[in-house]
Amino acid sequence: QVQLVESGGGLVQAGGSLRLSCAASGRTVSEYVMGWFRQAPGKEREFVAAGSWSGSGSYYNYAESVKGRFTISRDNSENTVYLQMNSLKPEDTGVYYCAARKGRSVSIWSPAYDNWGQGTQVTVSS
Repeated sequence: QVQLVESGGGLVQAGGSLRLSCAASGRTVSEYVMGWFRQAPGKEREFVAAGSWSGSGSYYNYAESVKGRFTISRDNSENTVYLQMNSLKPEDTGVYYCAARKGRSVSIWSPAYDNWGQGTQVTVSS
């Protein structure tokens, strides 16, 4: 089992940037498909981004609402996955969760992910 700890959330004005980190322990992130999800108050958890860095290549998937603004990446030496968020909007507000799943599919479906972090709050003010 991999353990995941998110950090980097905070309060930012619209148009600003944040970088979220997801530090993994117990296993290496290269063994997993890594995803980011978010949940706004009163709403269901939704997919944000996912990345897979298997031997056959790198694969990414992004929600339409964040394409061109968010980027998922990894640092093997730090065993950490990042979510760079630019041009933030108030509708990006929510708790952001890091998740991991075995396999190759950069799934947008949250039940496909077996391991979850505790979440980090992102608030974008208008």
